[in-house]
Amino acid sequence: MKLETFLHHLHYDTEKVAPLDWEVDWDDAPLPYKLYRGLPEIPLSGDVPLTLTVRQAQEEPRLEELESFLWYVYGLTQYAQSAFIEGTEEKAAASYAQLFRRFVPSGGALYPNELYVYVKLKDVPKGIYHYDVGHHSLRLLREGNYDSYLSKSLGNNCELSDCFCTVFVSTVFWKNFYKYNNFSYRLQGLDTGVVIGQALEVADRMGFSSRVCYQFLDRSINHLLGLSEQDESVYAVIPLSIHPSIHYADNFNGEEHVSAVELSQEVPLLQTETYNRSKKVLDYPLLKEINKASMLETTQLFVKIKTDDRVTNSLSTEFIMLPFTETFSYDLASVCRERFCPDIDFKMGKVSQKTLSTLLTETFSFAYHNDLDDTQEYLENRLSLYGFFYNVEGVSNGAYAYDKNAHALRRIKIGDFRENLQYGLTMPNVNLFQVPLCLHVVGGKDHLIDKLGYRGYRIQQMEAGILVQRLLLLSCALGMGGRPLLGFDVNRCDELYQIGSQGETSLIQIPIGPYRARAWLKGSLLS
Repeated sequence: MKLETFLHHLHYDTEKVAPLDWEVDWDDAPLPYKLYRGLPEIPLSGDVPLTLTVRQAQEEPRLEELESFLWYVYGLTQYAQSAFIEGTEEKAAASYAQLFRRFVPSGGALYPNELYVYVKLKDVPKGIYHYDVGHHSLRLLREGNYDSYLSKSLGNNCELSDCFCTVFVSTVFWKNFYKYNNFSYRLQGLDTGVVIGQALEVADRMGFSSRVCYQFLDRSINHLLGLSEQDESVYAVIPLSIHPSIHYADNFNGEEHVSAVELSQEVPLLQTETYNRSKKVLDYPLLKEINKASMLETTQLFVKIKTDDRVTNSLSTEFIMLPFTETFSYDLASVCRERFCPDIDFKMGKVSQKTLSTLLTETFSFAYHNDLDDTQEYLENRLSLYGFFYNVEGVSNGAYAYDKNAHALRRIKIGDFRENLQYGLTMPNVNLFQVPLCLHVVGGKDHLIDKLGYRGYRIQQMEAGILVQRLLLLSCALGMGGRPLLGFDVNRCDELYQIGSQGETSLIQIPIGPYRARAWLKGSLLS
């Protein structure tokens, strides 16, 4: 299958990306976290603070702060057991599902990502570590100073000498391929995005500055971490600093270009032993092929892209001005603990204009530094937010596009579209008749491929994931729940929104609204 066809099926014809006879071997499922054997371990404290506070500006960062950061971003936070009743009333049988949860959502709760950190703290040896989620500890991969090596891998655009930590977010292909087959590729980009989004939120609350690097020499980074590109690959690099901002130098057009092959020769090959529990790992040639096609072999391939404001292209001239609200603040740690993804738990409730206004305003109020833009940009410059609203105060039932510049809803169609949306679900595990807000993150149909090659597709998915995580946290803070969905009819939504002719498409669907408490047994893993 050609990669262009693969990406088209991945988005519009998802039933074509997996074999018709695909069966999941649940008994041979991999662990939801990676385990290394025989590496030096630095145990991290389980005494994680119940709230996140901004650090003192002049203080040197400590290991305790890194511990809290890693746990709030991707640590195991909860053990949950849900009961499912099957069969008739006379012959009912109960089955149980046990899951380890984290503060970020993940498709099927499979968590395909792993975190690695380059740490420069007084408390621990300087070097490259893997965050061992299963034991809440750090495993030392390489000891030493790798500022120069990493800076070259990032095109010498980011000053790492002032950064106390650099986070690497990787994807382990098998961790969700075993269930979703080739569809896992779409999930992996979005899952990485929500992890990045959570990292940005936690870093901001702890007083760290950050920058997301999407462009780097893949093979040199993977080589440094000791990863086999056939099994796992880094998707994003996030330097962290205690200074107000990370120094950035635009060297994209510089004369010196670095090759991944040549750079990798500066450090020896790293050989490690890992364990993932699966006895039989199936091949995934399409994922390997598109991962290889997405790699950057030289810094000469790094680019800048010009953003545009897509939502202003809306054909509608009718709009509803939303009320301006005060800056909304909330306790991130508390919201992380309370956040919940409802499915059949949604219950209809009226949403006030103030609540809707706060949700939309705050979602797009968070700017983040990245290596795609010339300056600090707002996320919605590449992505827009559309929605189907029902039972919203002062807003007629219908389809709308949010215009951030005007802080208004641009009307597209009037009507109750809940039945249409419900029939568009490929797995109807959510009752959309009980949902007042059904939002869609919208982006370019070209998936940035014309500017960034095949890497553009996963970057677009990651930026969508950042936006989704922001939406989910704010929804919880406003007393509602949100459920990210990929099992929806993209063509149907694009047609209703009338965006296909504008080169736009729906990337992910997020029903948001009030919900009832679920009957389940759960316990916190915070000691």
